[in-house]
Amino acid sequence: MMDGGTAGSGGQEVAVALRQRLTATPPGRLREAVELLVDHAFQVITALRTSPQELDALVQFLTDVGYATDARRQEWVLLADVFGLSEGAFGGTMADRPGVTPSTLSGPFYRDDAPHLPLGANLCRNGLGAPLAVTGRVCAPNGQDLAGAEIEVWHADGSGRYENQDPDNQPEHNLRGRLVADGEGRFHFQTIRPGGYSLPDDGPVGQLARRLGLSLDRPAHIHFAVSAPGHRRLVTAVFDGSDPAIDRDALFAVKPGLIGDFRSSSGRTTLDVVLVLDPDGTPQPQNDQKG
Repeated sequence: MMDGGTAGSGGQEVAVALRQRLTATPPGRLREAVELLVDHAFQVITALRTSPQELDALVQFLTDVGYATDARRQEWVLLADVFGLSEGAFGGTMADRPGVTPSTLSGPFYRDDAPHLPLGANLCRNGLGAPLAVTGRVCAPNGQDLAGAEIEVWHADGSGRYENQDPDNQPEHNLRGRLVADGEGRFHFQTIRPGGYSLPDDGPVGQLARRLGLSLDRPAHIHFAVSAPGHRRLVTAVFDGSDPAIDRDALFAVKPGLIGDFRSSSGRTTLDVVLVLDPDGTPQPQNDQKG
């Protein structure tokens, strides 16, 4: 991509002048962020001797990202995802605490209108896929059962597609539901084994990721959102440890404590999970942007 352009003292002078102009802006997070971005941008321009043609290519890429974004597709979010910015910002805000189930982003396919279902219900509404029996327990770090905890569940089908991105082929609310744990904090339901999938590579972000050799693969996983009085709402996911993409998740969301054991025997697959909630009672910020 390099064309051997030059960016010397002129660029540095512009950076200094811009910083001086920014002093007129009241101190705050916005000014601090812009100053950091300006500093790093001019460091890149100076170090790489960026040419006008390369700058034009960058502007065109950003323009293409905008063109690729519409009501059904968020290419800007994909850009933040693929380069780890989403998980980095989320991890910095919601740092995992020892003894508590790690959190993840809820993803773009979360719905807050999942139907209430009885314990033992089947989340699969079309009967398609390999059956999976899930059992679980919700508790505090000290092992105390959290009776009556509410558990929201959602996941992709066997081909890696969620119901709300595949409305022509899956029934409404397929593979999602809302359950209430019993008096011992336990829950169970039937569903089908989810499949992994790849983030789209037909747009500017996917094409850039392919050029850079970045993974677009997401290992199979099941999302959980768990609420209980006096505890932080937990949004997390359990990943299929046997998925070949487990070590190259495109969204950097796989953590050791979130790798599940999908056990198959005699044609039956089971998964058992333990979800440990933080008892400090601080409300958890909602972030429904990632996958």
